Amino acid sequence: MIPIIETDRVLLRAFNPADAPFVEELAGDKRVAETTLTIPHPYPTGSAINWIMNHKKRADQKESYIFAVEEKKERKLIGTVTLRLENSHKRAEIAYWFGVPFWGKGYATEAVSKVIEFGFDRIGLNRIWATVMKKNIASSKVLIKNGFNHEGTFPKHDLKWGNFEDVEYYGLLHNSCHYAN
Repeated sequence: MIPIIETDRVLLRAFNPADAPFVEELAGDKRVAETTLTIPHPYPTGSAINWIMNHKKRADQKESYIFAVEEKKERKLIGTVTLRLENSHKRAEIAYWFGVPFWGKGYATEAVSKVIEFGFDRIGLNRIWATVMKKNIASSKVLIKNGFNHEGTFPKHDLKWGNFEDVEYYGLLHNSCHYAN
């Protein structure tokens, strides 16, 4: 089950089928897709509902927790934060994307902070890690603000739209972390 988590400005919750058109609209922006490995462009119409319908099963099987991030004031979907679990190692990869109108407003830092807290305090993880395309400086800043350490650069590591991209690796250990405010 995906819990509801609140901050002053955002609500993290499970996705529901009504979110599908908003996912397609936000993730369909080329600027979102160009710095994520798995979001296609153009975003296929009707594919968000299939993605959403798998979330509960994945959480029930403790494979991943995929949170919808909603702006509380406007009650509007603004992005997503995911923890992909590796239970045998007590670690998880964190991944996220936010719609372009919500960039630079601190929403990602705030939401990621709460998902880190959830991972360490409620799931019992020892380590959370992330990869970011080197050109995605804003995403690296979100991780650094949340206490992640830069662990290395993998040159030409991922292939995106016919180009090899440098990838930055970040990590955070439970006993060495602080959560962003």
